[in-house]
Amino acid sequence: MDTTTATHTHTAACPHCHTVNRVGGGDPAQAHCGKCGGLMFAGHPVELDEAAFARHLQADIPMVVDFWAPWCGPCRMMAPIYEQAAAQLEPGVRLAKVNTDEQGDLAGEFAIRSIPTLAIFKNGREVARHSGVMELSRFVAWVRSHA
Repeated sequence: MDTTTATHTHTAACPHCHTVNRVGGGDPAQAHCGKCGGLMFAGHPVELDEAAFARHLQADIPMVVDFWAPWCGPCRMMAPIYEQAAAQLEPGVRLAKVNTDEQGDLAGEFAIRSIPTLAIFKNGREVARHSGVMELSRFVAWVRSHA
């Protein structure tokens, strides 16, 4: 499932400064941002606001977004599963989180009606969506089948 290999270059947005970088030609898990020097893939989801979301959507690696809110019990149940999945799926897939309370415009733009809602974006377009909690192996398999 690793979509970034030594023979292919892809783009990914930095989880720290959100600058889009070329990644490839070596071990992408060891890649550093050309602007801020931060590690491009740390195996953790990245929290996005509207501007950062747009930058990450420009990258060509698939992105999974967890639309969530802090008061949501199922969202809190999904959080550790999502964290574990990031460690398994990066660097082939970027995992991101959008707090729908703080980023209401994004929630509205993507018609988020229930949370948690998990959406997979590929080439800037949403390609799959699931609402509710998934256990880890099912979630990873779902992402791999769409990314």
